[in-house]
Amino acid sequence: MDGGWSETMDATEETQRICDQVKGPVEKQTGKNYRVYTAVKYRMQIVAGENLIIKVHVGGADYIHLSVFQELPCNGGKTVLSGVEQHQTKDSPLVSFTN
Repeated sequence: MDGGWSETMDATEETQRICDQVKGPVEKQTGKNYRVYTAVKYRMQIVAGENLIIKVHVGGADYIHLSVFQELPCNGGKTVLSGVEQHQTKDSPLVSFTN
């Protein structure tokens, strides 16, 4: 549904690929190097491209949330990190944010 956020869904191979594309900027922003970096859940919003909020397991009981924008292919198709929320848990809800 255009403009609204989807329900929370299980991450897919495509979700992991998107996470991998922004891993460098995520590590730069958080000042950490992640050995474990696995997409677990996500929500999406269709706009002029896709906004995504992705829950990523980064080891132990620690999770981070990524806010990512993926451009439409006709606009270049770039994947851009919009924000990172650290210190999340397995059960933290995925809600819209930027930072």
